[in-house]
Amino acid sequence: MFSRLTGRRRFSDLTEQEILALAIGSEEEDARIYRWYAQTLRAEFPASADAFEEMAAEEDGHRARLIDLHKKRFGDVIPPLRREHVSGYYHRRPVWMMEHLGIDRIRAEAARMEDEARDFYLSAAKRTQDADTRKLLGDLAAAEDGHAKAWDDIEGRHLTEDARSEEDAAAHRRFVLTYVQPGLAGLMDGSVSTLAPIFAAAFATGDTGATFLVGLAASVGAGISMGFTEAASDDGVISGRGSPVVRGIVTGVMTTLGGLGHALPYLIPHFWTATVTAFVLVFIELWAIAWIQNRYMETPFWRAAMQVVMGGALVLAAGILIGQA
Repeated sequence: MFSRLTGRRRFSDLTEQEILALAIGSEEEDARIYRWYAQTLRAEFPASADAFEEMAAEEDGHRARLIDLHKKRFGDVIPPLRREHVSGYYHRRPVWMMEHLGIDRIRAEAARMEDEARDFYLSAAKRTQDADTRKLLGDLAAAEDGHAKAWDDIEGRHLTEDARSEEDAAAHRRFVLTYVQPGLAGLMDGSVSTLAPIFAAAFATGDTGATFLVGLAASVGAGISMGFTEAASDDGVISGRGSPVVRGIVTGVMTTLGGLGHALPYLIPHFWTATVTAFVLVFIELWAIAWIQNRYMETPFWRAAMQVVMGGALVLAAGILIGQA
């Protein structure tokens, strides 16, 4: 009844042959995932790519032994059973969700894959009263536990101290190019370029509500424009700057936030209270930009501060002068 309603079987309803078929399919899929990671990482992280290739070979070996066991007990025809056919069975995240998340996240995902499979088999073994099924599930749990230990050994062989240092440097560079640089460009544009229209509107009208609407429009408009510009400017294939969609979203969001930072105070109905609060937030924004430049772009702090503060001050002054004209 359950399978008719959901289109999936309960794990507790599977026969020993079906459990074995499920394990065989899982091992095959995991090997394909590891090989995909290896191919994706090969250019920038060759040592980790070698580790994933070896781990895929380990999965192939376990799959071959499971197939031999199936032939011995049930014959040559393996039931076409996959993870998605079984309710409550562990699943794998799509590889396209992982490939842009960085080498550390992919390494952690590999460890999680092995731990998840092992824990599932162990919990399943505890729930069954059939001796043969319990033994089969225990053997599968031991195989997955062996995978986890094998991953530690493989990673240790391939990722020497020098190799890990090189890969960490490459990962840091990718993080800076994909997240920090686009985010910083957006924050700078949003914080500085919106100063003139916001403060021009403030001093021209003295109306905090109207000023907030101008700031909101300028911030959102700049965010959309900067986001599409960043996404369309570079597909990341040659430059290695990562996904253009990710960079576009980061740039657009940070541009919008940079402008909203000093637009939100104009929700305060008292003009000078709102304006002084906006001045303070502008100062904080500009110093935050200088800190990010110093922290991630290795720009000397005082040089970054002088550049950002001077540029922001000029735009702010222009906005005030135009608003009072």
